[in-house]
Amino acid sequence: MTEELNIRLARLCNMMKQEKIDACLISTNVNLLYTTGRIVLGYYYIDLSGNRLLFVKRPSSQVGEGIFQIRKPEQIGEILAEKGISAPSILLLEGEELPQSEWVRLVSLFPHSSIFNGSNFLRKVRAVKTAYEQVLLKESAKRHSEAYSEIPSLYHSGMTDRTLSIEIERTMRLHGNLGLFRIYGASMEIYFGSVLAGKNASEPSPFDFALGGAGPDPSLPIGANGTLLEEGMAVMVDMCGNFTGYLSDQTRTFSIGRLPEKAYEAHNVAIEIRDTLAAMCKPGVTGDALYERSLAIAKQHGLTDYFMGDAQKAKFVGHGVGLVINELPVLTSRSYDPLEEGMVLALEPKFVLPDVGAVGVEDTYIVTAHGVERITTAEDSIIDLTAR
Repeated sequence: MTEELNIRLARLCNMMKQEKIDACLISTNVNLLYTTGRIVLGYYYIDLSGNRLLFVKRPSSQVGEGIFQIRKPEQIGEILAEKGISAPSILLLEGEELPQSEWVRLVSLFPHSSIFNGSNFLRKVRAVKTAYEQVLLKESAKRHSEAYSEIPSLYHSGMTDRTLSIEIERTMRLHGNLGLFRIYGASMEIYFGSVLAGKNASEPSPFDFALGGAGPDPSLPIGANGTLLEEGMAVMVDMCGNFTGYLSDQTRTFSIGRLPEKAYEAHNVAIEIRDTLAAMCKPGVTGDALYERSLAIAKQHGLTDYFMGDAQKAKFVGHGVGLVINELPVLTSRSYDPLEEGMVLALEPKFVLPDVGAVGVEDTYIVTAHGVERITTAEDSIIDLTAR
C-alpha cells in the first residue's frame, strides 16, 4: 500500500506543480482515503518539498512517523513551525466541501498564504485510476454482476418496488456490499440506489441523478415509492456496487410480464447507444462528443422525448466512477476535457416511457490506451421476473 500511495501522491504533486500550488491541506473522508489509505478525523498536509504530515483528532490509536495527535487545527501551524516548515505561498483547501466556519478557521492558520479552492482540482487528480484502483473496481463490478444475476429469484407476486429493493439490498450485502453510497455534491442523497417501477420512473426528483422517482418519504425524494409491481410494468434496478470502497455502476431492466413493443425497441436503442459510445471511447475523445452522439441516435429512432427522462430530463449520458459514484468526467454537452487512459466511466443511456416505466442499461468501463474495457457483465436484455 505504501507504493500505491506514493503513486497517487506523485500524481497529486505533479498536478500541483503544473498549477503552481505549493501545498494542500486535506480533511474530507474521500480525499483522506485516497491520499493516506485510511479515514481519520483530521488533516493531511502535503507540500512540494516532500513534507507529509497527518494531524489526527480521532482515533487516538493512529501513531507513527509523520502522525501528530492534535485537539484543534490551530496546533497545525505550531507543529509546522516546530518542524521548520515555511508557510506555502499558495495553499489548496477543499473549498466546495468544507463548512464556511471550517474554511475560515483553516485560512486563519496561514495568514501569509494565498488560498486556492481545490475541490475540483482534487476530483481531476482522482479521475485517472492507478492499476491497483482498477483492480478494486473490477472486484466491485464482479460482485455487483453476481448479485444482479440473483434478482429474478428474489421476485414473487404481490411485491412492491420497495420490498423488491429490500431483497436486492440484502442480497448485495451478502455478496459483500459495504452499504455506503458515496456521492460528491451538496444536497445529493440516496440509500443504496434505486428501483423504479412503472409510472414512478416519470416522477422528477430534486437530485441530479439520471432518473428520479418519488421516493419512500419526503425526507428521501428519490427512487422506490411503494408501487405495487403489476403486469406490464418495467422495473429498473440501479444499485450501487460498493464492494471495495470503489463503486461500480450498473443498471438493468426487468419486467412484470410482457411490455409493449415500444419498450423493447427503446431498450435495444439504449444498448445501441451504450455500445456506440463504448466504441468511441478512447484517450482524446471529449465528453461532449459522446453526449451529442447519444442524442443523435435517440433522435434517429424517434425517441428524443423519452431519452434520459420524460417529465424531467438528465443532461448527461455518463460519468466517472471511483471513490464516489459521480467522479469526473461528466459526459454532457459542456464536457470538453479529453478522456485519459485510466479513467473509469459509467455509460447510462436510459428512456422513460409514460405508463410503462424506465428501460435501458448502465455499465462501467475502464479507458485503456486504445479503447475501453467493460467490467460489469450482468445480462443486459429485459428479463421477465414472472417467467420462472
